[in-house]
Amino acid sequence: MGRERARDHADAGRLLELAAAAARAAGRLLAERFANAPRGVRRKADRGGLVSDADRAAEARILSVILAARPGDAIVAEEGGRRDGRSELTWVVDPLDGTDNHLSGGPHWAVSVACLDRAGGLVGAVHDPLRDETFRASRGGGAWLGERRLAVAATADPDGAVLATALSAWPDEREGDLERIRRALAAGARVRVSGSAALDLAWVAAGRLGGCFQCGLQPWDTAAGALLVEEAAGVVLELPRADGEPGIVAGAPGLARRVSTLLTPAPPPAGDGGRG
Repeated sequence: MGRERARDHADAGRLLELAAAAARAAGRLLAERFANAPRGVRRKADRGGLVSDADRAAEARILSVILAARPGDAIVAEEGGRRDGRSELTWVVDPLDGTDNHLSGGPHWAVSVACLDRAGGLVGAVHDPLRDETFRASRGGGAWLGERRLAVAATADPDGAVLATALSAWPDEREGDLERIRRALAAGARVRVSGSAALDLAWVAAGRLGGCFQCGLQPWDTAAGALLVEEAAGVVLELPRADGEPGIVAGAPGLARRVSTLLTPAPPPAGDGGRG
């Protein structure tokens, strides 16, 4: 049993190093593109967000690194790089989380690479190229930034907590986003609209943010960041919504529960059974 645990730990360590290496390789490319005028920018048909040549090139770089080492694994990547695998592992990739910020010259964007098995998140890396920070986590192995083990901020009260969020690319969903922001502000939270869910989750894990909440996210937005938060003694809870896909609330357990309750829409009033 001890040998099996040691082997599993070593395997996870190798997978984590691969995730971090792939994220850093894409980060170098994105940092170079960041200094130049954007190219190939278009709007996505499915979610209304923007995508550029930088997103596509970064994804290709990540997949080349992963598949060179793990050709039998499955891939789920935001910009269409999907393939079935022969192993039990699936890599979930967001090559550029925060495209709008990258295009406009804002610094809050990152690369997210995670590896999942049948039990869920196994390893994850969120790399911030401009600050040269790689947040890493493995299941049962903690969350780390360099040699520092990460821990979420120990707060349970939304009053005074710094919470990050984002606004939907779809105009008809923004009123719901704004209502959640209004509720958080009314509870005393200090809300920041940052534009990168992956980096927000990494900052929650590092204690730089008290928590974060956002709706309409995709698996590649949260796969690595959620593992970071959980391995930093936090939780990631589902946030129900009345106007579309559910979202998440992340932070210390007490704070996440209170924020989830605060932002969950009230159920519609009971009808009268259709009697006139």
